[in-house]
Amino acid sequence: MENMFSLEGKVALVTGASYGIGFAIATGMAKAGATIVFNDINQDLVNKGLAAYEAEGIKAHGYVCDVTDEAAVNALVAKVEEEVGVIDILVNNAGIIKRIPMCDMSAADFRKVIDVDLNAPFIVSKACIPSMIKKGHGKIINICSMMSELGRETVSAYAAAKGGLKMLTRNICSEYGQYNIQCNGIGPGYIATPQTAPLREKQPDGSMHPFDSFIRAKTPANRWGDTSDLVGPAVFLASDASNFVNGHILYVDGGILAYIGKQP
Repeated sequence: MENMFSLEGKVALVTGASYGIGFAIATGMAKAGATIVFNDINQDLVNKGLAAYEAEGIKAHGYVCDVTDEAAVNALVAKVEEEVGVIDILVNNAGIIKRIPMCDMSAADFRKVIDVDLNAPFIVSKACIPSMIKKGHGKIINICSMMSELGRETVSAYAAAKGGLKMLTRNICSEYGQYNIQCNGIGPGYIATPQTAPLREKQPDGSMHPFDSFIRAKTPANRWGDTSDLVGPAVFLASDASNFVNGHILYVDGGILAYIGKQP
């Protein structure tokens, strides 16, 4: 049973994994035996990531690469194959969000979110798939979102991108499943990270932040998720245990999508 979930001998590329969700997933995969490769947009972030992995006792390979630049991504994948090995596992994690009401959002800002959150997973997957086909197997995990299913004010571009990423996931499955490539997604719920910390701070009167109260009330688990909650699902989708799971989005949301909410 343990061998089914082992990632020994596998090379995993996790994009944008210097910190946060990507770092947690990559760390979990490393502890399951994978060799970790990650990228970020500049050398400072890559150095930050390398130091964080080293502190965890993990020897990771970090590269500077803009995942929206097709030529740069092709060069990155070629370099990884030369210096580390063929990529067995790809986690398309890099992403951005711009919280702007739709009618106030410029087309340029909308395009930027689509470029990073949807075009980049297409570009990186396309670069990795040919070698996966030659090797006879491959795992692609796209970090989707509850916004792949739901809308919310100020996130029109993000929701459009994540909805598109859900369908890209299913299409990669449809097109390349015959080559023993499994492409699935993980849809995180609201995760406690440094970026969301201000939304969880207690108010001066000792009460919870209104958004914190809102999320807890909408979540049957009655808590925010932790980045560690995403590790098990990611390792499962990267391992042989999921060899007949394809085109699926695994929502790790504490039950939000199953729940209509409490009666006022």
